[in-house]
Amino acid sequence: MKTTHNHRFVTGALSFVLLSSPLTAAAQQPSQAPIRGFAADAVTQRAELENRLRAVPDTGRLREYQRVMSEVPHHAGSPGSKAVAEWALAKFKEFGLDAQIERFDALLPYPASRQLELLGPEKYLAKLKEPAIAEDKDSGDPGQLPTFNAYSADGDVTADLVYVNYGIPDDYDQLAKLGIDVKGKIVIARYGQSWRGIKVKVAAEHGAVGTIIYSDPKEDGYYVGDVYPRGALRNENGVQRGSVMDMPLYPGDPQTPGWGSTPGARRLERSQATTLMKIPVLPISYGDALPLLRNLGGPVVPNENWKGALPITYHIGPGPAKVHLGVKFDWQVRPVYDVIARITGATYPDEWVIHGNHHDAWVAGAADPISGAIALLETARSFGELLKSGWRPQRTMMFALWDSEEFGLIGSTEWMETHQDELATKAVTYLNSDGNNRGTLSAAGSHTLETFVREVARDTQDPKTGKNALEAIVVKDLEKAKTADDSAKAKAKRFAIGALGSGSDYSSFIDHGTIASLNVAHGGEVETGSYHSIYDSYDFFRRFNDTTYRYGAAQSHAMSVAEARLLDAPVLPWSFTDAANTYTQYTNELDTLARQKLGDHQVDLFVVRVALDTLSAAGKMFDQALDRATGMGSQWLAAQAKALQAVNRDIYLSERELGDPNGLPRRPWYRHTIYAPGFYTGYGVKTMPGIREALEQKNREEAQTQAKVVADAIMRMAKRAQRAAEELDRLTKQGKTT
Repeated sequence: MKTTHNHRFVTGALSFVLLSSPLTAAAQQPSQAPIRGFAADAVTQRAELENRLRAVPDTGRLREYQRVMSEVPHHAGSPGSKAVAEWALAKFKEFGLDAQIERFDALLPYPASRQLELLGPEKYLAKLKEPAIAEDKDSGDPGQLPTFNAYSADGDVTADLVYVNYGIPDDYDQLAKLGIDVKGKIVIARYGQSWRGIKVKVAAEHGAVGTIIYSDPKEDGYYVGDVYPRGALRNENGVQRGSVMDMPLYPGDPQTPGWGSTPGARRLERSQATTLMKIPVLPISYGDALPLLRNLGGPVVPNENWKGALPITYHIGPGPAKVHLGVKFDWQVRPVYDVIARITGATYPDEWVIHGNHHDAWVAGAADPISGAIALLETARSFGELLKSGWRPQRTMMFALWDSEEFGLIGSTEWMETHQDELATKAVTYLNSDGNNRGTLSAAGSHTLETFVREVARDTQDPKTGKNALEAIVVKDLEKAKTADDSAKAKAKRFAIGALGSGSDYSSFIDHGTIASLNVAHGGEVETGSYHSIYDSYDFFRRFNDTTYRYGAAQSHAMSVAEARLLDAPVLPWSFTDAANTYTQYTNELDTLARQKLGDHQVDLFVVRVALDTLSAAGKMFDQALDRATGMGSQWLAAQAKALQAVNRDIYLSERELGDPNGLPRRPWYRHTIYAPGFYTGYGVKTMPGIREALEQKNREEAQTQAKVVADAIMRMAKRAQRAAEELDRLTKQGKTT
């Protein structure tokens, strides 16, 4: 669901940076550097195993997987999607894994009719079509879904047009200052700055009767670089499809919020599904947008931020451009096919490490999602090769290729909701990937896993530089440095991962299940305009994206290393100190926000700070206890496997303690008290969202109530961490006396 410059991971800071100089930790080799959760005498053996995993991913196989999976359109609910799922199932079985398909039924509307015409002053009938091109063999494939936005309302409206820039709340504030009202109007917004569903929701809240969304060449076209097929940017006919489901309320099947949409499950009436849009919407190309925008009058846009790159003066309207917009959908419940493979753990079979990507696409989907799905397949094959040599993981490894991610994270959400009782006690972590491309390794997720991710990056090779992934980040920053001061700052940056909002399949696991989660990918070097278009194809990918498939192999290896460590760690490598430090930063931000919105001392975050002090102290206890336990050596840790099960249970269940069963105000599906997508940001994260969004709305009473909710959650996590530390110390002391 998320790729390209116009649709990146909107989750906060995603890049790796160093805790200290890149030539300290980065220069260590896996055979020398400590691995959190393992004894020092196990490091050499771990390095040997990880080198075996590194040797498996094959660029030729990655290329062939992608060619097969992108050969035909395979949108959710289609025969193509089922065929891809069955092909992947056969691959998992070929690799020696136990695998099956789990079916769900979900509301998946397909467009039945679409019309957009400019009635005056100029007359123009929009093409609403991306033409096939000779340079791309798949661009003319039959069975393509036409350009549309899923979960738009049916509608047939005629009204004056108003240009609303990106269509986010700040833009409507600007319109209000100009005295422009969109009530009863059709609005046209450009892609960017926020998720597309927010543009439609905000337009409807302001009384608009329809929405048009287009890709402006300033962000996604000739202003950036040569357009396809000559270059990689979106051409004048390219259109970004996509869902406009109101996912900040809840993702998944709109008719089964909170429970799995298994065949025959109870379903809400469509009129009861609150995530469906209330007004019609269509996405269009900038070729179709130009006549509409050219015929707008009214004031010239107020500043440079409102100007695109089309060869016109950008006016706001309303009118004199008058537009007729009509869309109608075939609202059917259609099948969704999740592919699930597993390797059962030898010691802790009921502790699950899960790695998911999705297999459905809007059309061919070579980049989104297949570039990530093929890396997952090679990761699964890597573990399959280890299985053949007699290796067995201590915990259970599960691989998932989800269906219907593009419509609204449906396959992953319905699977999680169906299995939520099991996942509540058994899920150790959820690791997500989506599209993968040329560039450095990045991650976002639960901050208890920050040190863990740093060590994985330290021991993962960057394809471009040959250095480890941490050092490659510094190299990239140094290349951009313009002064000696810039270079010094690049070398001195501390390591951090970003926070997760929404927009990919991790959402249900972290936001609803409060399972410790990570989203991991390579990227950042490529600007392309194929996103969610018919041109996201095998031919396009091989010309402009990961042309050698080396980054697919690197992604597979990074995920293999991460998963192998989580599967086998005698003590799970959480860092409650990292979490406490990050949550303290969020609290400092909220203090500043409270002063801005409500004045000094209007919201008391003392209870949150007390909880954070408790978590910090527990984190230090845990770090010390972990060092003492791993210092006892691998043989001792192996002998304590049964006793350590209770310790590890407290460790991985610590993330559950950050959940509130009542959920966030006005959206109870979202239970995590630290991370959630914002109500008006779509994918973009709001940290400590209950407090933060109350402050943004200047609701002091709600902010104070939510501060107590957050403090209680952090205190619960602290108690888990302390209990794990005390039990580790007990076992260590007992071991020293025997």
